[in-house]
Amino acid sequence: MTGFVNVNKPCGGGSTREVAIIKRLTHLPCGHMGTLDPIADGVLPIAIGNAARLFDYFLTKEKTYVATFVFGSDYDTLDTTGALTASGGRIPDREEIEAVLPKLVGEVMQIPPRYSAKNVNGKRGYELARKGIEFELPPKKVLIKSVKLIDCLKGGAFRFEIICGGGTYIRSIARDMAQLIGTYAAMSALTRTKSGPFLIENSVRSCTLDEGNINDYIIPCDRVLPFESIYADKAMAKKIFNGLSCPCDYIDGTYKLYNERNEFYGLAAVNGGQLKVRTKLC
Repeated sequence: MTGFVNVNKPCGGGSTREVAIIKRLTHLPCGHMGTLDPIADGVLPIAIGNAARLFDYFLTKEKTYVATFVFGSDYDTLDTTGALTASGGRIPDREEIEAVLPKLVGEVMQIPPRYSAKNVNGKRGYELARKGIEFELPPKKVLIKSVKLIDCLKGGAFRFEIICGGGTYIRSIARDMAQLIGTYAAMSALTRTKSGPFLIENSVRSCTLDEGNINDYIIPCDRVLPFESIYADKAMAKKIFNGLSCPCDYIDGTYKLYNERNEFYGLAAVNGGQLKVRTKLC
């Protein structure tokens, strides 16, 4: 049993809890493809078995969020679950916000939140922050494709749609946006609506799953991998499935690889006319 469950994580729950549920139902090792903070809900792809070997591939994929930022106050966590550190900031209007949005888009150097899982000398940032230990996190290059204001709410809150690459902190966007305007802001709600090929409209709440229906929600790996396919004949299989490379006529790149019985085997790489298994998933 190898594949993914497209879980719709509820607000307030941890990502590791969702992984534990799927692990208990499948009786196999499982792991998520990019964590969600407890304040967030939405798409949390969970890999089952060898599908976890695709972690690096899915971690870099495009993600879409709907986020709510509240202006006028600052929190140590950059979201409203933390301790209040500043208040009385000015509430901007729609025009002021929309004027700075283009400055947030593109390849930017983003400073992660101190309360994050970033590693600092072998410790998680949130562990050091909770102990009151001073430290600095270096900025990291991230890709933010778009930030769109979609709604003005009450109480100085505004809702945004954000499309970005992997590793982007939405809480940091709230901070950076407010700094451009000359005020404070923090994230108060977050929903991930897309993570690579996984969409919220096709997701499932883990509370509705049991051992009787879990198989109905497991998505095979090859259905979410956007590569062309190679079907190995007996001569090719004899080499590549024993760790050897095999000459081929395919152009360089990554391919979905199927064995001589047309069963999905994993990913293969073609380089200079030589085909070799890259990642075994079956």
